[in-house]
Amino acid sequence: MRLIDQVRLLPRRLIADQRGWFLKVLDGGEEGLPGAVGEVYLTMAVPGQARGNHYHPDCAEWFTIVEGRALLMVADPQTGERAEWTLDAGHPQTVYMPAGLAHVFVNPPEAEDNFLLIAYAANRYDPADTVPFAVT
Repeated sequence: MRLIDQVRLLPRRLIADQRGWFLKVLDGGEEGLPGAVGEVYLTMAVPGQARGNHYHPDCAEWFTIVEGRALLMVADPQTGERAEWTLDAGHPQTVYMPAGLAHVFVNPPEAEDNFLLIAYAANRYDPADTVPFAVT
């Protein structure tokens, strides 16, 4: 199977009431979750900025936009294949990113708000496993 075809967008349910909202981004039943805990982190980008432009040869990741919108662009460094999706916190999805696939999240210059993304990395951070790759 092509690496780019391994990306999965998993619909999520946002539960909102007068107190605010609740969203499960991982429930433990996702295919490919490792047996050990990796890292959970947040990242934000202001309009006109991007986060990513790299790949991890040995680390899969799961991403969910929890505020704003982002354009997710991916590229397979081996084949040159590319794909993109628009992610929106109003229609939450968790994106599975397989190891080896370059990715970047772009907040377009015309956006009115920052985006906020929560991520889960299968492994703890290893600078040797982060390879710069210009997807944009």
